[in-house]
Amino acid sequence: MTVGFLFRLFARLPLSWLHRLGGWAGWLVYLCSPAYRRRLRANLAQAMGTPSRALLRGAIAEAGRQGLEVCWIWLRPLETVLAAVRVVQGLELVEAARRDGAGILFLTPHLGCFELAAHYCAHVGGAPLAVLYRPPRYRALEPLMQAGRGRGAVTTAPADLAGVRQLLKALRAHEMVGMLPDQVPGAGEGVWADFFGRPAWTMTLGARLAAVRGVRTIYVWVERLPRGQGYAVHYSAPSQACDGDLAARCAAMNREIEHLVRLCPQQYLWGYNRYKQPRGMRDDGRAKAETGA
Repeated sequence: MTVGFLFRLFARLPLSWLHRLGGWAGWLVYLCSPAYRRRLRANLAQAMGTPSRALLRGAIAEAGRQGLEVCWIWLRPLETVLAAVRVVQGLELVEAARRDGAGILFLTPHLGCFELAAHYCAHVGGAPLAVLYRPPRYRALEPLMQAGRGRGAVTTAPADLAGVRQLLKALRAHEMVGMLPDQVPGAGEGVWADFFGRPAWTMTLGARLAAVRGVRTIYVWVERLPRGQGYAVHYSAPSQACDGDLAARCAAMNREIEHLVRLCPQQYLWGYNRYKQPRGMRDDGRAKAETGA
């Protein structure tokens, strides 16, 4: 049984069924993987203190729903996926930016259904949108990921120098760019910045793109509504100016993400290894070669 067959099988299910199965799948992974279980609990406690029973149970189930709904988002017709959005907040930010002819940088953390964010932003923005793309760890998923993400007005940009140039070109052409600002970058592509009180290796690309002249930065996250009823899209402007040096701007970006996560903590992907150290980095927050120096 191939990965593609399973994805297509799950994609045929109603969203409400898929979210119910996803909740069970989240518990299955949590119970069967001690490493995942420790990381999810540690990251959640780092951010929220000792979590309530309801928050912990919600985080476990929502992680499973996020995993299975990917099949539905990637493989269902795009118009069906977009129609699942029931509520939109802050759309006037996108409309104002497009009316003013500005390029838009959409920053989407690992919160809720982040796979849907780019497609909906491209839909309401009425312009091409480029998203940063890293090949999946499991190569069998790559054709499905490319087909699911790169459709409609959305294109993918590789996470390399050519991809960065593609993103810059899009913004300077008054188009749109989307990225996950809390994705752990490689060595040499980030700075150490606190995330919920603990240093995290934080990508600098978001802060650099936000500084491009004429670009509007808009945070967006997609809330998963209860019982598979669909989604709510939330847009917000940065709550503080992104000033100072690169490290200060990255720290401000992390604070914005913290604020969004606190709005719906059960839907943040706590099992993601946000505090991992890229090869060649020291855990004291200083970039050094593994060989010493």
